[in-house]
Amino acid sequence: MADAQLPPGWTLQQIRDVSGDKEAVALNPNRVVKWVARPGAPDEVLHPEIVLGFHSLCLVKPVHDDDWYMGSLYEDGSIDCWSAYADLYEALRGL
Repeated sequence: MADAQLPPGWTLQQIRDVSGDKEAVALNPNRVVKWVARPGAPDEVLHPEIVLGFHSLCLVKPVHDDDWYMGSLYEDGSIDCWSAYADLYEALRGL
């Protein structure tokens, strides 16, 4: 996927080492991503800049946002995010 990118200052090997997932990958950000963590509130559409895949989980860094959102990656490529982290390292450890 030519549009897939890594966070600045990170290599794919570093992401794999910190997360413990030896098959972690950078994914194309052109996909539907929703923030679904607020019960009773409407889902919020996120516009991903970076998407990191970890089997059925993923981390998303939206455009114009410094937080990292954790969520479920579905077979159709869409993502529902239900947790947020201010730091990529902590998000990777949270997987």
